[in-house]
Amino acid sequence: MTIFRKGQNYLEIQNNNETVRVMPWGANSLRVIAVPNGPVELTEAALLPPVENQAQVTITIGDQQAEISNGQIKSVVDREGWSNNFGRIAFYNQNGELLLEEADGGGALNKTPRNFRAQIGGDYRLTATFKANDGEKIYGMGQYQQDFLDLKGCNLELAHRNSQASIPFYVSNHGYGFLWNNPAIGTVSFGSNTTEWRADSTKQLDYWITAGDKPAQIEQQYSSAIGRVPMMPEYGLGFWQCKLRYVSQDEVLEVAREYHRRGIKIDVLVIDYYHWPRCGDFRFDENFFPDVKAMVAECRSYGIELMVSIWPQVDHRSENYHEMKEKGLLVQTVHGVDVQMVFHGNNVFYDPTNPQAREFVWQKVKENYSDAGVRLFWLDEAEPEYGTYDYDNYRYYAGSVLQKGNIFPREYVRGFHEGEARDFGENTIKLVRCAWAGSQRYGALVWSGDIHSTYQDFRNQVVAGVQMGLAGIPWWTTDIGGFHGGDVRKPEFQELLIRWFQYGAFSPVMRIHGSRSPHREIFKADGEPTEASGAANEIWSYGEANYEIMKKFIGIRELMRDYTRDLMKAAHESGAPVIRAMFYEFPDDQLTWDLQDQYLFGPDVLVAPILTAGAQSRKVYLPAGSQWTDARDGKVYQGGQWVEAVASIETLPIFLRDGRQSYLISQI
Repeated sequence: MTIFRKGQNYLEIQNNNETVRVMPWGANSLRVIAVPNGPVELTEAALLPPVENQAQVTITIGDQQAEISNGQIKSVVDREGWSNNFGRIAFYNQNGELLLEEADGGGALNKTPRNFRAQIGGDYRLTATFKANDGEKIYGMGQYQQDFLDLKGCNLELAHRNSQASIPFYVSNHGYGFLWNNPAIGTVSFGSNTTEWRADSTKQLDYWITAGDKPAQIEQQYSSAIGRVPMMPEYGLGFWQCKLRYVSQDEVLEVAREYHRRGIKIDVLVIDYYHWPRCGDFRFDENFFPDVKAMVAECRSYGIELMVSIWPQVDHRSENYHEMKEKGLLVQTVHGVDVQMVFHGNNVFYDPTNPQAREFVWQKVKENYSDAGVRLFWLDEAEPEYGTYDYDNYRYYAGSVLQKGNIFPREYVRGFHEGEARDFGENTIKLVRCAWAGSQRYGALVWSGDIHSTYQDFRNQVVAGVQMGLAGIPWWTTDIGGFHGGDVRKPEFQELLIRWFQYGAFSPVMRIHGSRSPHREIFKADGEPTEASGAANEIWSYGEANYEIMKKFIGIRELMRDYTRDLMKAAHESGAPVIRAMFYEFPDDQLTWDLQDQYLFGPDVLVAPILTAGAQSRKVYLPAGSQWTDARDGKVYQGGQWVEAVASIETLPIFLRDGRQSYLISQI
């Protein structure tokens, strides 16, 4: 016997042992939780507790159907077909148009859209199946190394890897957004017949859906539900200098002094990994960095903030390993040798899902870095990068990695955010290699990982940045030039670097980095080999002609500082992405939903990077509904047409919307 129940501001369905609850959760939004038996658990996972709804919630129960409405969204639960032991849930907008519905039972196939398969000794393997909508296009889902903007037809792993950040939220061209509110390892398949979500281990089904007339409304409601970025500090608006790696205090200061001597403004200078004695020591090696306070003070006198790399690995030889092991602050290996990554030693990861572990690491960082004046941290290896990604072999304080694995990067950055807020009363940028839904509220600036120096990787990043913004991560960046495989002596790499550098000027954060060839060996003071240093990666390292181009684009970034600050304010206040899919601003122009190699930097600046080796021009689509000014020569075009844009190596196609940001004309 199936029973509809009206609770306090929610609709609940009892279907034999299964309980399903549908409840309002923010403006024009509903949250659905189902458990195969026992009580519903209202743990938030990615979602914040809901604010009071502005629209009135209505619940209606009939003999064959029950409905719950919240503003522009309505859910209908149908009793028909419940002989198959399930009830179908469908969602509609305020116009009665179907947004999404669960799959049916397939007649004699006897399928169920909410399939909980019990696992011996554990919880459940969950599969949730929805009918596919004809003509639907799907966007978001975080960062996957591919150049598909429309994800319809894609199979995606719901797990993090180096350069992959799985953030399970998508925006549909049918006028809704959907969050899979579950951090379990799994998959999603956006098939032509069904959409199927799978969690390898979980206690319950949990998802959130929101309806909106425009993508901007959907993003605003989503960011309200999971949290928004703080206001970007001023040092996030300019150019950042980085390489693998500055091995000593002298090298850091030499670079800072040279930028200052040349009169080139840089906001952040980054000190990469293995500046420490051992992973897990969380301090500088005093043999190479003898006076950190003096180094920080001199850089700050030039207007440069120092950022320092932190890794979550703890070497078995680290001075902190035994204490952290005894206190249970490390990720647990369930079976086999307790080594989770082999890199310059045998390493395990600290467990940021444990509040005590977060506090332990923050106190070490505060004592050894912050008290010397370092305020900015690069939280690398944030997936974390298990040597073989055997998710079923590890456990966190919060639970098994199969069930809770995807929250690691969020909790990693959370520990630093909460520590600095408490001890210094400030919100800084944390550069981090991975993220999950909610990471942005802790000041996460995600970069796209250890990608290669190829044009295909470059094209992938253009798509990845747009998808990350749609998934709720507006602070995002790449290694300009790629990380692996760039040889500074080769003209073809220099060309790629320049094209990437131009793109970087119109990214949320402009940061050059890379493991450039040729490398040189580095040894510790006692002669032990340590991580090598790549070739020079400063803008004067690539010859005079390339230097002048890069210097010009740093100047362009400075010209846009006020505009970029406004974009960061919009991200903070409304959740608007900094780099935007073309359809975000022009959803009524159907061509914009298929443009994956151009984007908008905020509402006004159309960016069309050169993504092919040797190219001197490319086609650009100018959306209907606006006039577009070529920022190179001031020529004005009507929207709704394709143009062939010439772009020598010194420039790239940039078009300005309706005469705005006209100060850029003839500067690019």
